[in-house]
Amino acid sequence: MNEHPGFEPVFCTIVPPHVLDALARAEEPALAGPARRTLEHDAYERTHRRLTTVIGAPALARAPELPADQPHRTVFDARHGQDLPGEKVRGEGDGPGKDATVNRAYAGLGSTFELFSKAYARNSINADGLPLNATVHFGEDYSNAFWNGEQMVFGDGDNEVFLDFTVAVDVIGHELAHGVTQYTANLTYFGQPGALNESYSDVFGALIKQYTLGQTAQEADWLIGAGLLAPRVTGVALRSMKAPGTAYDDDVLGKDPQPATMDDYVRTGRDNGGVHINSGIPNHAFYLLATALGGHAWERAGQIWYDVLTGGELGQQARFTDFAALTGAAARARYGDGEELQAVLKAWEQVGVRVPEKPAPEKPQAS
Repeated sequence: MNEHPGFEPVFCTIVPPHVLDALARAEEPALAGPARRTLEHDAYERTHRRLTTVIGAPALARAPELPADQPHRTVFDARHGQDLPGEKVRGEGDGPGKDATVNRAYAGLGSTFELFSKAYARNSINADGLPLNATVHFGEDYSNAFWNGEQMVFGDGDNEVFLDFTVAVDVIGHELAHGVTQYTANLTYFGQPGALNESYSDVFGALIKQYTLGQTAQEADWLIGAGLLAPRVTGVALRSMKAPGTAYDDDVLGKDPQPATMDDYVRTGRDNGGVHINSGIPNHAFYLLATALGGHAWERAGQIWYDVLTGGELGQQARFTDFAALTGAAARARYGDGEELQAVLKAWEQVGVRVPEKPAPEKPQAS
């Protein structure tokens, strides 16, 4: 089931190309080699995705008949090769094995399914019971994780800059959320719509981590990929939603380039028009909204963002102002003119995004 008529699978990674570019230029072979191989593979996958779009994506089967509140997970092991999906090592209902990476991947798939199911009544990534497949131990020192339009893939990292990519549940949630976007608004992966695409994955990755840990918005660290960076790196994560631009400041990686407001918006042709960079702006807006409302961020703040993603009005070429207007309308439709709407408007104002007037859609009917 595809909720959006313009279905276009894309190749989305958690580590931005500008980070890998910096590593590829490092003088140390232990840093440069894995980064170059990772970039080469990522370039290949992007080409493969474009060809798939032209030729036609394979039909993805729904899970065998299971209750709508239960996932159908399969974890495969690539055994450091690059053939997907690899050897099946754990299926739905199987107990944990000795490989901690396999166990973390399995648990992360389950946590992602559970948040979307319990918080938003969504049955898997495509709302129709899509099986959740993941491959671990991909490639040699592969320093990334990605959603390729059909499944999750995790590298083991190089153990110099990046550790195992299953260590952070928000990384797992981030990549699977790209699948949710693919099956709903299908935001174009370039420029501002691409930054919104990346931001949606960061938002839901953060919400999945908070849901798993039982954290409120105030208790959460709002870091994406905390625990992923090796000890030698001067940094705490890949991105910070609380303070974009502060996640790392390292001699090799450079300084985190994310802006928090439109005053520092980055215009670039790299990274698909800066999709991993300018996503800091809507990321920060969500953080401001969630902390202003308090409580569990997946409830009111997350519900507003989910309503916009699945509401059918978010265009594939949406810009930040379009998205801001829709979040305001969604807040009004679901909660009226109370604190939720005011918090949405203030959050966008604080990051410098103008919210144009937009009529509110009809309020959802109680089920």
